[in-house]
Amino acid sequence: MEAMGVAAALGLLLLTAGGSTGDEAREAAAVRELLVRLLGPGPAAAFSVSVERSLATESGLDTYRLSGGGAGTRVQVLGSTGVAAAAGLHRYLRDFCGCHVAWSGSQLRLPQPLPAVPEELTEATPNRYRYYQNVCTQSYSFLWWDWARWEQEIDWMALNGINLALAWSGQEAIWQRVYLALGLTQAEIDEYFTGPAFLAWGRMGNLHTWSGPLPPSWHLKQLYLQHRILDRMRSFGMIPVLPAFAGHVPKALTRVFPQVNVTQMGNWGHFNCSYSCSFLLAPEDPLFPLVGSLFLRELTKEFGTDHIYGADTFNEMQPPSSEPSYLAAATAAVYQAMTAVDPDAVWLLQGWLFQHQPEFWGPAQVAAVLGAVPRGRLLVLDLFAESQPVYVRTASFQGQPFIWCMLHNFGGNHGLFGALESVNQGPTTARHFPNSTMVGTGMAPEGIGQNEVVYALMAELGWQKDPVADLGAWVTSFAARRYGVSHGDAEAAWRLLLRSVYNCSGEECRGHNHSPLVRRPSLQMVTTVWYNRSDVFEAWRLLLTATSTLASSPAVSETEAHFYEQNSRYQLTLWGPEGNILDYANKQLAGLVADYYAPRWRLFTETLVESLVQGVPFQQHQFDRNAFQLEQTFVLGTRRYPSQPEGDTVDLVKKLFLKYYPRAVSF
Repeated sequence: MEAMGVAAALGLLLLTAGGSTGDEAREAAAVRELLVRLLGPGPAAAFSVSVERSLATESGLDTYRLSGGGAGTRVQVLGSTGVAAAAGLHRYLRDFCGCHVAWSGSQLRLPQPLPAVPEELTEATPNRYRYYQNVCTQSYSFLWWDWARWEQEIDWMALNGINLALAWSGQEAIWQRVYLALGLTQAEIDEYFTGPAFLAWGRMGNLHTWSGPLPPSWHLKQLYLQHRILDRMRSFGMIPVLPAFAGHVPKALTRVFPQVNVTQMGNWGHFNCSYSCSFLLAPEDPLFPLVGSLFLRELTKEFGTDHIYGADTFNEMQPPSSEPSYLAAATAAVYQAMTAVDPDAVWLLQGWLFQHQPEFWGPAQVAAVLGAVPRGRLLVLDLFAESQPVYVRTASFQGQPFIWCMLHNFGGNHGLFGALESVNQGPTTARHFPNSTMVGTGMAPEGIGQNEVVYALMAELGWQKDPVADLGAWVTSFAARRYGVSHGDAEAAWRLLLRSVYNCSGEECRGHNHSPLVRRPSLQMVTTVWYNRSDVFEAWRLLLTATSTLASSPAVSETEAHFYEQNSRYQLTLWGPEGNILDYANKQLAGLVADYYAPRWRLFTETLVESLVQGVPFQQHQFDRNAFQLEQTFVLGTRRYPSQPEGDTVDLVKKLFLKYYPRAVSF
């Protein structure tokens, strides 16, 4: 059980980085302020919140305790950290009050008086960390957020017990300082950065230049946001993960340092080398530690540190060499650049590289990376563990601690999708794996704001040693909380959804929306689904019958606004200049359906009719060229769309149901 000891030691090391009495007071105050934001000052006064480090278990695991409530008695919420207290508060609101807090909105009908906690309830998390985010989430979901939206998200994180999360805003402003200090011109820096919608892939070395440059005002806004994000995360006792240098540099660095040893990587995502084929510093080049330490020193001077840093050198890119000695040297160089500035540095690595290219990452290659960093100083995210766990084929990451993550969503797609059975069983299975070094659970979606039931379950599992015993009963209670009242039809509908769209298994479970609507039309399109469609129609019908009861329940220039708008349109549709990653980040938004997907399908049917009339075969390549012109017209368009929903949602759903419900449904 040596590996388990190493993992526990890592957690204790990080835990003891803070923990003063002043922190306890600050964290308790942060939770009380959250209560006021959530419930208002009057209802919030019915709760007493405090933080005491001594409540934690002997191994330092987060713990909360609930007591009190009832007529004339305040609900007592005690946590070992601010996050633990917030999670305890959420547990009370969820299980005792039937409330629901979600991305799409909250249902907070508090019963009066507040229900009493029958017996003092104490709960400790089974693992050290509850992690949140994917590097891509920053670009698919957080991109245009102001502080008000970030404040809501951090509150949601605290309530769901998240204590480890990426905080990567504002880093381009820091890189700009570093590159200027190294002798690059502002024009060279502007040419290197991607546009805002594609920064995630610029940060991982996949892209450069595409859809840029970044306006100067972008840097100022992101620096401001990052300071507020970090302050709020730390006020709850969360650990923000800052970025570090992974080895990718601008081509212009070769002008300043003609003798620098760099390797140009291959292309990525169907982009040519105008936008990909990044330059990677050789690990033995003296510039590697210089650039890495310059960046981290400037970053921590600006933002402080909690000693965990994220960096991904070979994300979806094949390394220049498969030799273990090279891979070990490249990995060690990243880590050593961190510790040169912060001796307590821990490297958070997305384990996606091992999953994405398993044919390259054989046992020797994986061992070279995992063994190049001292045990306990590399914290690996098993990013897609609900579907393709890597820990099982790497002997629990060869003794390095890892976090079991649910990825679930790719590209921020909107389709109904989930693998709740697999998610429910996965963390416990990993925890019981021989010599397991699992130290936490995580949610790592590429995009958020969809399929909230999946994330509600995953958040609860972060505080449970065992799987939910009865998912049918759990989803029934979820429905009651979501709508604020128990309703037989709504609960039956959710049980049908559980056994259909939320019970994906096998090769179909890749997390993508396979709806034909959002795909470029083709005669070879695959339209198979993993579930019985009649279950979904029946769930739809049942929810409609319940509506009578449940339904009651800028600051920038026009030029800049157009620039941001065009970044968004590209990401949602063509992604690259030539449709390089076409429709990957599709969204079923009103403007997209009306002015992008529908015209594309109209063009397809018109082209098919024309082929029939003329008696010539349908030419897919010619159609693709014509479709690209239509797609590009939308991307370059300037029509403004409403930012808020319009009309009556229930009335619209009824009309769609009557229009599309099949005349004869086979059950």
